[in-house]
Amino acid sequence: MSGSGTNIVRLIELEKTLRAKEGTPPFELVFIFSDRSDGTCHGEKIALERAIPYISLDIRAFHCFRGLKRNAAVPEGLQARKEFDSTPAILLRAFDIDVVALGGYMSYTTIQRCINVHPADLSILTSEGNRKYVGDHAVLDAIAAGEKTLRSSTIWTDQGVDTGPLLMVSKPLPVALPEPLDDLLRNRKRLMQVSEEHQARLKERGDWKIFPRTVEMIARGRFALDSEGRVYVDGRPVPGGYREDEE
Repeated sequence: MSGSGTNIVRLIELEKTLRAKEGTPPFELVFIFSDRSDGTCHGEKIALERAIPYISLDIRAFHCFRGLKRNAAVPEGLQARKEFDSTPAILLRAFDIDVVALGGYMSYTTIQRCINVHPADLSILTSEGNRKYVGDHAVLDAIAAGEKTLRSSTIWTDQGVDTGPLLMVSKPLPVALPEPLDDLLRNRKRLMQVSEEHQARLKERGDWKIFPRTVEMIARGRFALDSEGRVYVDGRPVPGGYREDEE
């Protein structure tokens, strides 16, 4: 995690609920790792309040001290990121971790076996067959494109950005514009404000629901991937991701 850690808190809450209900929960959050070591990250507070091991390595200080490039899109930057990731990789082996949950982790990672949550319906494709709403401005892009609803998605990460196998898609959140879209498109500042308001609501209605639910379903053995990266739930192929609507 890198920031407020609300997704991690929801994961911890689900584990606690399942422990009370079942005795032994299907998954256990073993430790929290952060790439931030300042007041912008609440990881230490979250871990301290719940007696969970906490480790942080500030990625900005790491790159600055070594004079390395932070841009993972260039060879030098990618190599630097692999060097940074050697620390969490050691931790994963030491704690015998099966799955990594990226709960608001703002760094590109070369670590494998990760689940990430993204504020867009990643089953929506462009005419070229690529995912339409990826990157940091997915909610704004969807609103600007005239989408009537927004959804969150969880993915099994790969080496791309928001390109991994699609696991789960949340229920829709209706887009409610305070003024006509054409007017918003002419006022970038206002459009960004509306986008931020929708993203906050989507986080609560989407991310916080499907992120911990995806971890639980993986722990229960309900998700599977074949050699081509195709996703299955309970043995059934779900090319557009498992829809929360189906539950």
